[in-house]
Amino acid sequence: MSSIKILIADDHPIVRDGLRAVLSTQADFVIIGEAGSGAEVIEQVRRQQPDVLLLDLEMPDGDGVATLQRLGERQSAVRAIVFTAFDTDDRIVEAVRAGAQGYLLKGAPRDELFNAIRVVHAGGSLLQPVVASKLISRLNRPAPVDLLTEREREVLTLVAQGRSNREIADELIVTERTVKFHVSAILGKLDAANRTEAVALARAQGILG
Repeated sequence: MSSIKILIADDHPIVRDGLRAVLSTQADFVIIGEAGSGAEVIEQVRRQQPDVLLLDLEMPDGDGVATLQRLGERQSAVRAIVFTAFDTDDRIVEAVRAGAQGYLLKGAPRDELFNAIRVVHAGGSLLQPVVASKLISRLNRPAPVDLLTEREREVLTLVAQGRSNREIADELIVTERTVKFHVSAILGKLDAANRTEAVALARAQGILG
């Protein structure tokens, strides 16, 4: 079994100590360092070359999202799992957009943490099943705002309001067939499997308010 080199980043020493103790119970985990600030993370990643970074979003010199962005600018190969108490959609989307391959809340069972590290190290994401991994991949790509025409944005806005094709057709004074054509085009451009997924992706990527 190959070892997984892990860097623990949290501004609270007691949290770092606890994580080190828990992770050290696994034979394939090697804790190569700790960091208490974003600057320390950047330096430790450069010097130690960890495989996986466990990163809190709260840092004394800036949040974890900014640290992820800096690592991305440096084209770091480290794979990051955000380990935090923040569970809001905005924070999750920000972290994933910044390059996190996983997002785990503090207080999660230790087996879930162990599994997350191994999954992310192997090239996957923390979220399962495969659909969740595909969603993260989409969020890491630039939002396809410019790909949608003005009419498609109008249709998508009405879809987000829960309107049926017939209701959208009446609103825009077009045929229902035309609406179906626009919906199909929207799904294709957003690489979405259905209307619900298209709306979720559009909101996450800033296309919808």
